[in-house]
Amino acid sequence: MTATPTTPDAAEPLLRSERDGAVLHLRLNRPLKRNAVNDGLILAIDQAFTGIASDVRCIVLSGEGQHFCAGLDLSELSERTVYEGVLHSRMWHATLDKVQYAPVPVVAVLHGATIGGGLEIAAAAHIRVAERNAYYGLPEGQRGIFVGGGGSMRLPRLIGTSRMTDMMLTGRVFDAEEGQQAGLSNYLVEPGEGLSKGMALAHKICGNAPLSNFAVIQALPRIAELPPAEGLFVESLVAAIAQGDPTAKERIRAFLDGRAAKVAKQ
Repeated sequence: MTATPTTPDAAEPLLRSERDGAVLHLRLNRPLKRNAVNDGLILAIDQAFTGIASDVRCIVLSGEGQHFCAGLDLSELSERTVYEGVLHSRMWHATLDKVQYAPVPVVAVLHGATIGGGLEIAAAAHIRVAERNAYYGLPEGQRGIFVGGGGSMRLPRLIGTSRMTDMMLTGRVFDAEEGQQAGLSNYLVEPGEGLSKGMALAHKICGNAPLSNFAVIQALPRIAELPPAEGLFVESLVAAIAQGDPTAKERIRAFLDGRAAKVAKQ
């Protein structure tokens, strides 16, 4: 399966798509532009996350070539009016909401440049695997612009408002180790090992009960935004729904019967 649209000068799709069992692998495919996001690519991402097959259990998002994504393709920015800019930002919001609130978990594999809009895309994923050659920046302050893909909402939740302010005001670039310590990535691996790690995590996630995965990615971020009393009540509802699922009942019986492994450090 291949997502469209394609590049104007080649038959290659802007977003490559392939299946590995229950895992759907989506790959940003503008390597000569360091996978900078133009309108065609963001629309291809939107299309891919709109039509997820019912047998997909996890999605891996990566970048073709030497970089994950160098951000917004600025060649498309200069001709927009203020009104068009608002609509463009809202288009990104709608697309990345589909990533964050996809029906299945999303694992992003980061390497090389993960800059600006690329970092906003990564922040919408549920798990981020970074290679040691990854680096992060928010150069919008130096470009005279502002984040427009939801970064002002998602990134402070990962790294804090202070760190994001520093990156935007000073142009500070985090290397992979700094990004890991700050919370931009969940896993840090050697160069070239990111995709295999991401796919391994995705297949492990596929082994979870689908309703449990859905509850984690849908309910958890919403509960975190609620006042404590309301959040705890919603937690009770979600917990009751999850444990009432037949798959959960069978897994609990398997554990009690000694047919399921206990938690252990691997």
